[in-house]
Amino acid sequence: MRGLMLVLATLPLLAQTSVTPITPEKKIVLFNGKNLDNFYTWLQQDKYDDPRHVFSVRDGMIRVLGEEWGGLTTKNPYRDYHLIVEWKWGGPNHGNREGHARDSGILVHGVGDDGGHGGIWLQSIESQVIEGGAGDFIIVEGKERPTMTEKVREFQGQPYWDEHGTEKTMEKGRFNWFGRDPNWKDVLGYRGPKDVQKPLGQWNRQEVIAYHDTLTNIVNGVVVNKAYRCYPTAGKIQLQSEGAEIYFRRVELLPVDAKKADPR
Repeated sequence: MRGLMLVLATLPLLAQTSVTPITPEKKIVLFNGKNLDNFYTWLQQDKYDDPRHVFSVRDGMIRVLGEEWGGLTTKNPYRDYHLIVEWKWGGPNHGNREGHARDSGILVHGVGDDGGHGGIWLQSIESQVIEGGAGDFIIVEGKERPTMTEKVREFQGQPYWDEHGTEKTMEKGRFNWFGRDPNWKDVLGYRGPKDVQKPLGQWNRQEVIAYHDTLTNIVNGVVVNKAYRCYPTAGKIQLQSEGAEIYFRRVELLPVDAKKADPR
């Protein structure tokens, strides 16, 4: 009954959110260090309820336990923005991710029904957060398939971003960041020789620049991935719970500097 009441209380709030995506004209602080007022939760099992506090605020940070898969989702959609997210890993993984690489993600251009992808996430494009793979782009399907194009080099059947590479368009799968280890293994604590992700326990800064139909991933000041002819070009932003404990302390949007945004 409590869960039903929370769902009913949440739905009118969601209905009041802006249909037209917001373009930042000044800094928008999505997480204020105190509460999750700019977000709502969606979990695979509990939907709009969060009885186990998978998402909470602790010591000025968002704590994501990872024990149930789902997302912390912005109430409003956005377009043409410079997203800055600071994050660090917590403890070991849970459930079927135990012993595997710590995994999460920043979903952008989220559209459609909550749980549209496998009952878990919005249809979207993911700026990947995983040990050894922070900065990959992943296409998260829903009722439709998002699409994106990159210049890549192919190695062992996998596309890696390369500004001097060959154009490739995909509607499913992953575009690897340029330095991802071709011998990457899905094991806890994995680090590749070219990783720009910081060691366990240290804070990382991950940025996504969304400008018109282009997306750029920046990890700790390094441009690691670029895409263009992306569809959709606007939507909600979602922070994933995907088996790993992770902390976020800064989530904000800035206006786009167009001179730095277009990857073509």
